[in-house]
Amino acid sequence: MNREFAFTRIGYVYAPTTAIDRSVEWYTNHLSFKLIDKFQDRGSYLAVLHHPHQHSIALLLIETEDRKPLEIARNGAPFPIMALNCPNIEHTHSELAGKGVDVGELRILGGGEAKYFYFRDDQGNLLEAAWSIWDPKDTVKEGYEP
Repeated sequence: MNREFAFTRIGYVYAPTTAIDRSVEWYTNHLSFKLIDKFQDRGSYLAVLHHPHQHSIALLLIETEDRKPLEIARNGAPFPIMALNCPNIEHTHSELAGKGVDVGELRILGGGEAKYFYFRDDQGNLLEAAWSIWDPKDTVKEGYEP
């Protein structure tokens, strides 16, 4: 019996911005994203950003006049809308802090099997940097440099 999957993976995630060019610059300078395309759709701009790893999903920045940064409420506390894997989370924490990004405390789960910290993008959207022993290994796309 040949079974087809209805879905194969998460394709992309949306994040709002009131200043698309500034946000594109922030994501490329701070998180190693690369601008693939920017175009108008339904009255505002969208920017398609890719990350260096071969199997990463795309980020679509959606320009909007409505300033409503995204975060999830989890039992009354802020929770991020997106997590980005870090091969060396201590280095990432230090690098972002050195660039002036307001990073939260580096937290360790279990016996050190996972680590994470929260930070906000230039628009106030809450993001997470994460590392765990279960993260899949991936190759870097051609044309991306660290």
